[in-house]
Amino acid sequence: MTRVAVTTIAHGRGDHLAAQHRSLAAGGRVPDDYLVVAMDDPSLEPATVGGLRRRVERVGRDAVGLPLARARNRGIEDAFRSGADVVVALDVDCLAGHDLVASYADVALRRPDAVWSGPVTYLPPSPGGYDLARLPALDDPHPARPDPAPGEEHVGGRPDLFWSLSFALSREAWTRAGAFCEEYVGYGGEDTDFGHQVAAAGVGLGWVGGARAYHQHHPTTDPPVQHVDDILRNGALFARRWGRWPMEGWLEAFEARGLVRRVDGGWARA
Repeated sequence: MTRVAVTTIAHGRGDHLAAQHRSLAAGGRVPDDYLVVAMDDPSLEPATVGGLRRRVERVGRDAVGLPLARARNRGIEDAFRSGADVVVALDVDCLAGHDLVASYADVALRRPDAVWSGPVTYLPPSPGGYDLARLPALDDPHPARPDPAPGEEHVGGRPDLFWSLSFALSREAWTRAGAFCEEYVGYGGEDTDFGHQVAAAGVGLGWVGGARAYHQHHPTTDPPVQHVDDILRNGALFARRWGRWPMEGWLEAFEARGLVRRVDGGWARA
């Protein structure tokens, strides 16, 4: 029988992780393995909810920030070594829709030469948490990404649209595409880089409508001014690897606030 693993990375967000765990345990297909990679967070421990056991691996903090790319690699590689045929990667803030695991498992096995993403809805605030049975009524996927209907799928997504909130891939796709570039540390750039790496390897980027996820609300800033230095550092790395800067919308917003300036075709602190 096909084995499906779900992996996430976490630093804090214990309530969101617990809610994700409940959503996976209540799904139409429960994963065979659920692995949390805890970044510099000794408080996260293994747990069992609804018969689904959560296991935990740990990675330390890098000198300049959280090692998001390294943690993603650790989770995916561990899941494949543990026998998974398909690995689903979910952001710690994401609740799994009822059919997410089943839809990803189905499409990744039928079409193993692609990395698959599903629509993600950003949920409104709900201080008491979210009723899993009501999630379909809140479905309103992010408008900047493809939104195939349940039962639909398509391949040919732009690399810039890949994001790491919710995706799945077969062992074949992971081997061909290669891992996330671990030179990225902190916030921003590593998932766009991975999208370009996937495309450069000749692996497809696809979207599957049945794999719907729901991002739990938390306070944030737009643009993410708390991550200016990460974005500058990771943006420069992306430019060295791919010949252009990513995240230009954020950089221009930072420029308007006097936080960054354009320098020789790139960006630097103002």
